[in-house]
Amino acid sequence: MQPGTLTLTGLTRRFGGKTAVDNVSLTIPQGQFVAVIGRSGAGKSTLLRLINRLTEPTEGEIRFDGRVVSALRGRALRQWRRDCAMIFQQFNLVERLNVLTNVLIGRIAYHGPLSSLLLRFSDAERAEAVRALERLDLLGQALQRAGTLSGGQQQRVAIAKSLLQRPRVMLADEPIASLDPANASRVMDELARINRQDGLTVLVNLHTLDTARAYADRIIAMRDGRVYFDGTPRQLTPDVVRDIYGIDNTRFDPAVTSTALNRRAPVPV
Repeated sequence: MQPGTLTLTGLTRRFGGKTAVDNVSLTIPQGQFVAVIGRSGAGKSTLLRLINRLTEPTEGEIRFDGRVVSALRGRALRQWRRDCAMIFQQFNLVERLNVLTNVLIGRIAYHGPLSSLLLRFSDAERAEAVRALERLDLLGQALQRAGTLSGGQQQRVAIAKSLLQRPRVMLADEPIASLDPANASRVMDELARINRQDGLTVLVNLHTLDTARAYADRIIAMRDGRVYFDGTPRQLTPDVVRDIYGIDNTRFDPAVTSTALNRRAPVPV
């Protein structure tokens, strides 16, 4: 197994009589950009929460770099959540604090309880936060209250905060669902840039098929908690899409799709 490989084996999560994730097995090599698609309720969000261990699996195993993530407890589990950053649809920022402090909160996992409570950070950490904001083109907003920013800016602050965790895997659960098209493209461009430049594994839940085709090396489609499709963007044909969604929802524009796929060379699956 190559270093940095994320492996899910028979991963299952039940909520009462409902099976949200049903016997999912996947191998994701380091540095791959994966889009997870499917209808609402297909199990996409639960899958990401299982990987991050925000939700406990009912059955199955999660491994990363040879370590059994699904067995971690206590400090080891907190370290995994640090290494596996999570970006949410609703940004998860402290709106009354300024942008710089919000980004520095990404370092809390490296601190003891007292310094975390008092938000004490070193000069080196502050410099790292400034670099992250500069990278996300947000340095000019560093001292502005997070709650005063636009939705797209807030999501980019959330990405900068996740970078301060120094993660090895980045998960994003519908990160552009509440954004207008221009801001959605900006956020996806930043995630793709981080994936390329830092070699981070990125898994993103998406509703928009064209976005998945444009950015992902690999697309995983879920239906009723199971993996229904696993392949490259070019393999996601209109017929496959109809089967995934159960309706004629292809929105398949060959010109747009061809241009988008040429942005990046797909990683073989």
